[in-house]
Amino acid sequence: EALPLNKMSEDNRLAVEKSLQSTTLYRRLPIELFTCDSELLAFSLDKPEAIVDIWRLLGISRLSLDPIGPEEWKLTDGYGTVGQLQLAYRERRQHGGMLVFQGKGAYTGPLSPKNLTGGCVLMVRYREAEPMVDGRLRQAIQIDAFLNMDGIGLEIVTRTLQPLIARSAAANLHEICLFMSSLSDAATVNPHGVATLAGRLTQTSEADRKTLATIAKTVGSRQKTQQARPHHLADNEKNVSADQVSGDLASRWLQSDELDLFSK
Repeated sequence: EALPLNKMSEDNRLAVEKSLQSTTLYRRLPIELFTCDSELLAFSLDKPEAIVDIWRLLGISRLSLDPIGPEEWKLTDGYGTVGQLQLAYRERRQHGGMLVFQGKGAYTGPLSPKNLTGGCVLMVRYREAEPMVDGRLRQAIQIDAFLNMDGIGLEIVTRTLQPLIARSAAANLHEICLFMSSLSDAATVNPHGVATLAGRLTQTSEADRKTLATIAKTVGSRQKTQQARPHHLADNEKNVSADQVSGDLASRWLQSDELDLFSK
């Protein structure tokens, strides 16, 4: 499926085309299949800053994603990458959709002998997949990434950066999908706990906190059956607190201060 350039606004189309003309590296990531509520996934793609805010609250990431305008964000990962990301196109379909992001940024750190600057175009496609046998909804997501790096020779990119970027991008997408699956499971098991967790997000707008809480409270009703419960989450919906939900969600991932040990 091609980039929908003819459906974009003129400004967005020109910005995307300019970035594509200097593409240094193209990568189509493998399709990820994971259990997740459709409305929760759509919300996370529309409001990615809310999911990043959850990671911050859980202490499992140093990433920050701050809105700086309509559908535009400032990004820092805490490890040398800074940039801006803008939504260039959104298409909603009956059982999925597409988003195209255009961004620019810079990296300073041990992975490169010189400071790197460049841009990217990301095409994100998602759709509902066949549900699990227990009735849990399943999603498929795939990302096409077009990267351009200023002042870097093609040979260096091909021999050094391409394998690293490819592995890192695929691993990051996989981990994000695992987290979304865990969040969806948590909302099914303990909707009020997840709704309370949403209310604690300090970097998310009040309107988006309320939307996330509403989605969390209705995830269970959208499952075909709720007989199967994720074994790693508690079954007592009324007594599980938001703190326990936070602990369950964070238990699979290293805390951000522990991650620092691997970067030294």
